[in-house]
Amino acid sequence: MFRAIDKWMAGYVRSAFQKPRNVAGLKHLMFCVADHFEPFRQNTPKQAAMALVDRWFHDLPIVIEKYCDADGRKPQHTFFYPQEEYDFDCVEKLSGLCSSGAGEVEIHLHHRNDTKQGLRSKLENFRDTLRNKHGLLGKDGEGKTRYGFIHGNWALCNSRPDGDWCGVNEEIGVLRQTGCYADFTFPSAPSPTQPGKVNEIYYARDCQGNQGGHEYCGNVNAIGVRQSAMDNTLPLITGPLALDWRRRKWGVFPRMDNGAITAVNPLLPDRIDLWVSRHIHVEGRPEWVFVKIYAHGCQQNDMDSLLGESMFHAYDYLHNSFNDGKKWSLHYVTAREMYNVVKAAEAGKNGNPGDYRDFEVSKPAMFNLKLG
Repeated sequence: MFRAIDKWMAGYVRSAFQKPRNVAGLKHLMFCVADHFEPFRQNTPKQAAMALVDRWFHDLPIVIEKYCDADGRKPQHTFFYPQEEYDFDCVEKLSGLCSSGAGEVEIHLHHRNDTKQGLRSKLENFRDTLRNKHGLLGKDGEGKTRYGFIHGNWALCNSRPDGDWCGVNEEIGVLRQTGCYADFTFPSAPSPTQPGKVNEIYYARDCQGNQGGHEYCGNVNAIGVRQSAMDNTLPLITGPLALDWRRRKWGVFPRMDNGAITAVNPLLPDRIDLWVSRHIHVEGRPEWVFVKIYAHGCQQNDMDSLLGESMFHAYDYLHNSFNDGKKWSLHYVTAREMYNVVKAAEAGKNGNPGDYRDFEVSKPAMFNLKLG
């Protein structure tokens, strides 16, 4: 019925039974769109790639123009740009779009047959290029450039059974050492790379010497020992994975919803309800709910689902259903801001999560940075 169901069904059932019930008071919804933004996918010529970026540059501000969250913030879009597809003009155009208030850029990577040193070099060079040439990426309190990460082909820590599309078993340590603040790769189901932890925000570290995954080190929580103090751990901020009984396969079996926005599965109100009902949160702060969905925004067939009429309906629904100020308060966040709110919850902060968008990692410098 579902490919690789053995990877995630136990975790799915466990998370369903453990999620909070009847949370009192005002709840806050953090809503994030993480885009695997690949303008040169399948060797697209530069002129065509620039046309894709140009459409985003012109259309995204129109889509988000009339919408605001509880903090007066417009919907945000995080462009995870592939290191191996770097092009100055494309990234500079994205930087201009982001500087207008539409979102931020983070790091995406497809690689294969790689080594730890090769991975380190790719990440460090691309990190510095984004920061120094385009004013992208934020810094922490020590002045170090930090970035969010999505692994191409879902193969974090060499987790594909065939060992393809990575090559580095101990990837989390390299990510952390090069400035990664959190991984946003998952969920990946129905891929066999899907971890057993589902609908949770947690810390992980490398399985020393072992291909195929990472070691769970504990959920992020607001009431206990901060796992970030452990060496070589990295937060994994996962999006919703759910069984949708309203959309049945052959009229019998529930369909799997992994939070992907495509032409076939656009951003519909009942999907939003399903994602929110997964109640992904930091333990001890159940009133702060996190929904991270994903897209491939440069795939021609899917662009209308992200820049067309369905998005207007989705933002209307989010505003009407999750921003009344009595039951729900809505916060559009970038990946960086979502991480900062997670860390604020972990530190015991409460109240309005919108106050903690820059809690640990600062805003990108954008055009205020002296470019080198």
